[in-house]
Amino acid sequence: MPGIDKELRSRFESEQHKALLNVLFTANWFRSRQVALFKPFGISPQQYNILRILRGAKDRINMHSVKERMIDRAPNATRLTDKLIAKGLVMRERCEEDRRVVYVRISPKGLELLATIDELNKADMRDLIHRLSAEDASGLNASLDRMRG
Repeated sequence: MPGIDKELRSRFESEQHKALLNVLFTANWFRSRQVALFKPFGISPQQYNILRILRGAKDRINMHSVKERMIDRAPNATRLTDKLIAKGLVMRERCEEDRRVVYVRISPKGLELLATIDELNKADMRDLIHRLSAEDASGLNASLDRMRG
């Protein structure tokens, strides 16, 4: 893959400016790969994230907790979850003590779907991971953490 300056056909004010645009460009590149991977299963990357959160929770959790754990903290997480419920991938439960609180949990069908997607996702990730050494990945992680302050 060509460098970011060739991809965008641009020059940059500084290496820092180039790095910021490179992060955005690469994040969108990853997102496009995810969209293509999940499309045959009828889910979006955000819905995949919700399913993984629910699987990791091991029990029911409220929607507020789901939103807090999302990578892309979408304001429409409830709508995304409603679509997963309609597909039978997630189950909803109302809190008996406070009817305003909604709990969700992954269904057996949702667990099966994740198991299938996980195999494809692992293969895709293996293809990408070998492009970075552990040292490079550590440096990149440290730089990104510094950027977020």
